[in-house]
Amino acid sequence: MGRQFFVGGNFKMNGTIKSITDIVKNISDAKLDPNTEVVIAPPSLYLLLTREHLRKGIEVAAQNVFDKPNGAFTGEISAEQLMDSGIGWTLTGHSERRVIMGEDDNFIASKTKTALDGGLGVILFEQQRESNKTMDVVTTQLKAVADRTKDWSKVVVAYEPVWAIGTGKVATTEQAQEVHASVRKWLASNISQEASEKTRIIYGGSVNEKNCKELAKQSDIDGFLVGGASLKPAFVDIINSCA
Repeated sequence: MGRQFFVGGNFKMNGTIKSITDIVKNISDAKLDPNTEVVIAPPSLYLLLTREHLRKGIEVAAQNVFDKPNGAFTGEISAEQLMDSGIGWTLTGHSERRVIMGEDDNFIASKTKTALDGGLGVILFEQQRESNKTMDVVTTQLKAVADRTKDWSKVVVAYEPVWAIGTGKVATTEQAQEVHASVRKWLASNISQEASEKTRIIYGGSVNEKNCKELAKQSDIDGFLVGGASLKPAFVDIINSCA
């Protein structure tokens, strides 16, 4: 059985009660490919609103999670609190948190392990900044997580070339496929053959309704992580790119 196609939507720090309710209604009312798993990540303030209005079968992710249990950590959210609220996923390692918030590989790996141990699914972001060092950077980021956990059954790896995020630029299908295939090979060598075969590796970086179908044809691209386009009606077209 092949890997189920996966599309995630990261709303980032965007939206209001009205706009997010409208987006969720549009997604819930749309005819979506039943073979595609869909997870959307609104700002934390709107997690429960989203879960309340989103139809069953579509999941909700937090954009962040802390690497400690409940306690004196002002401004943070624990894996336990997310699970208690019916939020089954979280993002970890997004480039904006790496760069703007200064999160390093070890902290991201610690958060990832805590989330997995707490029962959450994790969309783990890996990215490079210099094109000639892509796999060196990506494998260093992956190794930090692999050193802490060997169970990747609830991990979705999201590869994002940083130069493509929000720029309108996108890696060619060949470039994206090459990196995804290399990540899969690394998983086989460093985790297990099963992890390599079953872990979904999705592409992020200016994915839109115009380029998604060609990218989706690549054998090692198992879906997309969508940023700005997830706020638009065209997000439905991206979800249905394999239909």
